[in-house]
Amino acid sequence: MNEIVGSHDIVMITLDTLRYDAAVLEESNCPNLCAGGSWEKRHTPGSFTYAAHHAFFGGFLPTPANTDKASHVRLFHSRNTGLKTHPHTWLFDTPDIVSGLQAEGYRTMCIGGVIFFTKKVPLARVLPGYFMESYWRMTFGVTNPRSTEHQVNHALKLLDRAGSEERLFLFLNVSAIHGPNHYFVPGAKADSVETQRAALRYVDGELGRLFEALRARKRPVFCMAFSDHGTTYGEDGYHGHRLAHEAVWNVPYREFIL
Repeated sequence: MNEIVGSHDIVMITLDTLRYDAAVLEESNCPNLCAGGSWEKRHTPGSFTYAAHHAFFGGFLPTPANTDKASHVRLFHSRNTGLKTHPHTWLFDTPDIVSGLQAEGYRTMCIGGVIFFTKKVPLARVLPGYFMESYWRMTFGVTNPRSTEHQVNHALKLLDRAGSEERLFLFLNVSAIHGPNHYFVPGAKADSVETQRAALRYVDGELGRLFEALRARKRPVFCMAFSDHGTTYGEDGYHGHRLAHEAVWNVPYREFIL
């Protein structure tokens, strides 16, 4: 990351509520998110959006789901914590990676999706408040079947207005995979792994336009795409998330260069 920060645009995409098993089942149908690679199984630091994103912005991304310490190299870490860090880890002096990247000259932008990014109440202003610029519209939210289309359209406008010399940190919270997602399968009456898979296929199709625009910029782009948490659809009697179940804690993760 010490070679990435300063030389690359940086994009973080959280695929809100995407289960690891659903993501793996759809790999062959996601040519944009899974181009040249596969999902890595990781453990999330939080069981719902608000908790998980606080950790992410603090530099605590999902952790590899294995005991091999060599694979647990963090991309970001707060400086001077007294803990040993890897030479490849980018250290920041600020309370979070967003302001840390801003201190390095990045323009930080947030396109929200789920309720915690709406800015409608004080609680929903906390996460967007990390960024220099933050955006949310009703069309970006979970109740709109075309939410990712609208989010990507807004991102394209921001990229079109951004200077070619500007370094960008773009954060996108994709809401479409979060419930309700049953409307992605005609005739479905309830959310399920199958309807979430259909939502992911829709999201991947829309993200292709964003990746194409990012590739057209002057500098290369380092992209992180992962889920903040999974959810349960009746497993062991559980429904939803904000609970301790493997369907919630196991999340898909990818990082790649555009």
